[in-house]
Order: sequence, then C-alpha cells, then structure tokens
Amino acid sequence: MRIGQSSDIHRLVEGRKLILGGVEIESDLGLLGHSDADALTHAVAEAILGALALGDLGKWFPDTDPKWEGADSQVILRAVAAMMDERGYRIGNVDSLVLIEKPKMAPHIQKMRANFAAALNCDIERISVKATRGEGLGYVGRREGVLAQAVVLLEEKE
Repeated sequence: MRIGQSSDIHRLVEGRKLILGGVEIESDLGLLGHSDADALTHAVAEAILGALALGDLGKWFPDTDPKWEGADSQVILRAVAAMMDERGYRIGNVDSLVLIEKPKMAPHIQKMRANFAAALNCDIERISVKATRGEGLGYVGRREGVLAQAVVLLEEKE
C-alpha cells in the first residue's frame, strides 16, 4: 500500500467558471488558473502522484505548456490514473475536502464522487468528497480563494 496527500489553492475571480470535482457549479465567482483550475481534482491527482513518488502536477502538466491551457482537469486525472495503473496500483480509497464559503457543495457531492470514480476506474464507495465553509474567516471565508485537500491510499493490483 502507498499513501499520498496534497492540497491545492486557487483564487476566486469574476469572469471564470467554478468547476470542482469535474462539476460546473453556478456561481458569481470562478477559479483562476492555467487549466480549468479545478482545485479539488488537482488535489486528488497530485495526491496519487505523491503516493507513486512521481512528483507534483507541475512536473507532468506544467502551466508553461500551452497544451494544458484551459484543460479539463478530469483529463489530467485520467492521465494520472493511467500512470497509477501502469505501475500496478489501484485506488484503495480517496478522502477529499474542499473549503469554499459559497455556493453550497452538498447538491454536487454525489456527481463529484461519480466523476472521480469514473476517472479512477473504481467503485464510488471508495471515494469520499466533503466540503466545509470558512465561516467568514481567512481567504476562504472572504471568498478570495478555494482550498482543496486530498489523501489517497493506493493498493497493489492483485
């Protein structure tokens, strides 16, 4: 078994879509980044890379490469899943958390879980997505940014 963890932060700005866990969520603010800036998917993907001791997302999907400009982060996650598969591992479980003041994430959690399960070729019961607010505190509470965290357990394939 191998364990990986990661965090990702993106600034909230006007004029961008809010995409988290592969779900486009109606909001007055969206995430700023080179790709679609899906901080939750980035945290999951990078936690898998960490478990595999393959470095970070920037090594494999650099923001200096025009190929990844505006990229769907679910495509990035599927590429990371292929790396995991090639090395003989599968998802044991994923535990992820997104910190965002608003909008509410509860209506979107099941779709996020389904997106991750599909991208990672695993049962949805192996995927946890949670959300919490900043309660008005810090950059999350002031709606300046979003923080996502993930921990993954990888198992050797049988």
